[in-house]
Amino acid sequence: MTTRSEAVCRQMNSKNNVRVKPLSNEDAWKLFMEVLGHDRSLSPQVEQVARDITRECAGLPLGIKTIAGIMKGVDGMHEWSDALEDLKQSKVPQDEVEEKVFRILRFSYTHLNDEDLQQCFLFCGLFPEDFKIPREDLIDYLIDKGVVKRQKSREAEINKGHTMLDRLEKVCLLEILGGGDHVKMHDLIRDMAIQILEENSQAVVKAGEQLKELSDAEWSEKLQSVSLMHNQIKEIHSGHSPRCPNLSTLFLLGIYADSFFKQLHGLKVLDLSRTNIECLPDSVSDLEGLTSLLLRHCERLSHIPSLKKLRLLKRLDLSNAPLKKFPHGMECLSSLRYLRMNGCGENKFPGGILPKLCDLQVFILEAWIENGDIDIYAPVTVEGKEVGCLRKLESLECHFKDQSNYLEYLKFRDATQTLRTYKIVVGQLSRWKSRYNISGSKLVVLGNLNIIRDGDFLVFSSSDIQQLICDCIDARSIGDVLPLKYRLSSCNSMESLVSTSWFCSAPLPQPSPSYNGIFSALKLLSCYGCKSMKKLFPPVLLPNLVNLEEIEVEDCEKMEEIIGGTSSDEEGAIGEESNEFKLPKLKNLMLLRFASAVTAFN
Repeated sequence: MTTRSEAVCRQMNSKNNVRVKPLSNEDAWKLFMEVLGHDRSLSPQVEQVARDITRECAGLPLGIKTIAGIMKGVDGMHEWSDALEDLKQSKVPQDEVEEKVFRILRFSYTHLNDEDLQQCFLFCGLFPEDFKIPREDLIDYLIDKGVVKRQKSREAEINKGHTMLDRLEKVCLLEILGGGDHVKMHDLIRDMAIQILEENSQAVVKAGEQLKELSDAEWSEKLQSVSLMHNQIKEIHSGHSPRCPNLSTLFLLGIYADSFFKQLHGLKVLDLSRTNIECLPDSVSDLEGLTSLLLRHCERLSHIPSLKKLRLLKRLDLSNAPLKKFPHGMECLSSLRYLRMNGCGENKFPGGILPKLCDLQVFILEAWIENGDIDIYAPVTVEGKEVGCLRKLESLECHFKDQSNYLEYLKFRDATQTLRTYKIVVGQLSRWKSRYNISGSKLVVLGNLNIIRDGDFLVFSSSDIQQLICDCIDARSIGDVLPLKYRLSSCNSMESLVSTSWFCSAPLPQPSPSYNGIFSALKLLSCYGCKSMKKLFPPVLLPNLVNLEEIEVEDCEKMEEIIGGTSSDEEGAIGEESNEFKLPKLKNLMLLRFASAVTAFN
């Protein structure tokens, strides 16, 4: 058992108590300089003040690390002296260890000297103790709250959010976990954040305290933030209607009567994710100042009221909420920048809505709904022309019914527009989620399509595509793609990856830039279950495969050659250098389950 209180030891009848003493002055100074940076050279005057600051930390490692983090990069004598004076003025009785730490940590908070960064720090205190906060979710919240100010793009806002979290980590007020995808607050630092939040009754933070009911006494008119996430509150009685006109952030779990939200007109961020609510109260429709409505993983939610009045709403997240129909009034959400949802029981997204959401930056239309241990595949298609009209779009996940819809999207989108991430499905899919482990942030999946051209499918796409997955395509070949990764699966009619007809109409003396660098960025080619394919690469492609690292071919019954060709047309296209080629970066060649012997290289 560890504790900061001797009283706890006495209450537990502990017999062998081991007191962890504070660091000595010399050890404290070593730790201070280690965090500050061993390469720092301090003038004698500054060093003396720095040693005095270290002594003010009373040998407490957390305080020493936090203060040293704050003082990184500070050179001026005046700033060091001012910091020392601030610490001295916040003296508390020396026998209260926790209060000593709070005094030091409060100094670190004050000396962030950035109101937005301070708000970012305090927002982290709304999460439960020792909670691993997903970094992306946290940044989305900061954008919703306006802590991250409006930038020219959502990507710029996300970068700003990462910068703020990195700054808090550098001054030891946040811990970065694992690969950097999560952050966490030390429990004492969180306690200090809550202490600041709850000053003047401006916040109630009871996250993770296993509460079973709400106390009416805590809902004061001064409240600005309430966090009751990760509790056991099952239901809020119908008579409970808190009068909190300044409340802007509300994290709740439970089932709420319609009266609960009637007097919360200042609410900006409402997160009811992972609750058991079946219907969102009608009173939410009147929260005209709401900027963020989050209903993620509400697995029983079947209905939400009209959104017509929520014209300031910027973020609407209905992911994994099995609504029976699309919410009414979505076309009125003219400020919406983030929309994530599923098909709401329909197989097509309603027309006429997307063109009115002209500020939309993120549009994610999910095809899968999690229902307990079962994932339900319920794809919903969207009109390509309407998606193409979204000029500010940065992230896209959607499903086009067929090739013509996909081409409509490419036709109407802004040619100068660059999506940060996209996952686009074209046509019908089978075994989608169980079959593919999707990687990469720029992906196109081609399903069972009705091919327009004479047996060949020309993939029109941007040059930044990272992965192209082809499933059950009734085509003889594919052309005009520049992916970083490439996968073919179950293409039973495909005879070759690329037909030479795509390159030239007459033989050329040698490979030349006229091939447009096709596959020049290709690193990985995986080919599965293509029953009619006889050869993978025609020789004409070889000069372009300079970045190819891996080839995986499996269960292709008629495959005869991986690289090579025998037709006179292709030999003419290659010219005299056909017997000499190089794949300088090829590392792995995997060939599995063939009906007969296969020639890797002719």
